[in-house]
Amino acid sequence: MLNTLSLKSILISGAIALTVAGQAHAYEPARSAECIAPANPGGGWDFTCRSVGRVLVDQGYFKGNVQTVNMTGAGGGVAFAHTISKRDTDNNLIVAASTATTTRLAQGQFPGMNSEQVKWIGTLGADYGIIAVGKDSQYTSLNQLLNALKKDPGAVKFAGGSASGGWDHLKVLMTAQKANVTNLPKVRYLAFSGGSEALVQVVGGHVDAFTGDISEVKGFMDSGDLRVLAVLSEERLPAPFDAIPTAMEQGIDSVAPNWRGFYMPGNSSAESYDWWVKTMDELYTTKEWEDIMVKNGVMPFHKSGEDFTQFVNNQILDIQVLSKDIGLIK
Repeated sequence: MLNTLSLKSILISGAIALTVAGQAHAYEPARSAECIAPANPGGGWDFTCRSVGRVLVDQGYFKGNVQTVNMTGAGGGVAFAHTISKRDTDNNLIVAASTATTTRLAQGQFPGMNSEQVKWIGTLGADYGIIAVGKDSQYTSLNQLLNALKKDPGAVKFAGGSASGGWDHLKVLMTAQKANVTNLPKVRYLAFSGGSEALVQVVGGHVDAFTGDISEVKGFMDSGDLRVLAVLSEERLPAPFDAIPTAMEQGIDSVAPNWRGFYMPGNSSAESYDWWVKTMDELYTTKEWEDIMVKNGVMPFHKSGEDFTQFVNNQILDIQVLSKDIGLIK
């Protein structure tokens, strides 16, 4: 039989072993973290890193800081390659991403890389796509415009702020595809250097329709110069955009959020990934983040963890199919 001292020693040893095991599986964030913005200061990815970093510190998730590092190149490809080749096990690194990231992955613009090489944390909002026309346009509904494309895919000339094959272009083609428009390569799209330049062309009557994001059009809506035919969201957006019908309620199953979110290194620990997912879930519900969204025209859109990963993979597949249909990729 064990004497009292031996039993006590076993119990203490067991408790120590359990504590050590718990420590091995627990994740405690470092004093500081790093967020890579895959573009120059001032853009959407930079905004995402700096805004989220500030809230993470303000809310006490980090006692130090969350440093934003701008890493330009290849439309996010340099940052993606850096993450998987040099930082693959870093638990304290996050990288800003958006629909532009999935578009480039879908079109093979990150050679030798794919979405499974990183872990997708979550989204913290979105800028939803819209299709709009000038105030004097003959088109008063989305279906009128799409019916014109069904008769002649070159009947409507669209303007947008992204390159040919980019997200603004794809939003129109995705919507047309859902409406069973054929011969998608014949849909006319003019690429401008930014949304504002494209809008001027539409408002001036030089181009038939605008494809862009909701945050770009409020001024022209308020002046009455622009008629938004549809917002590409699952439900109507909150005021002041609540009068705009969705494509879905007009019978066209087209949803196109330019989401803002993050991924992290693919071989970071499962515990750190769970922590980041949970933390972003909590951050999304804070008043501080809500105020940032309202101030910057970011709309509610939140997916995280497994749900977000599945969303990313589905979006990549959708964009691949569409890009093949219109001849952007083989």
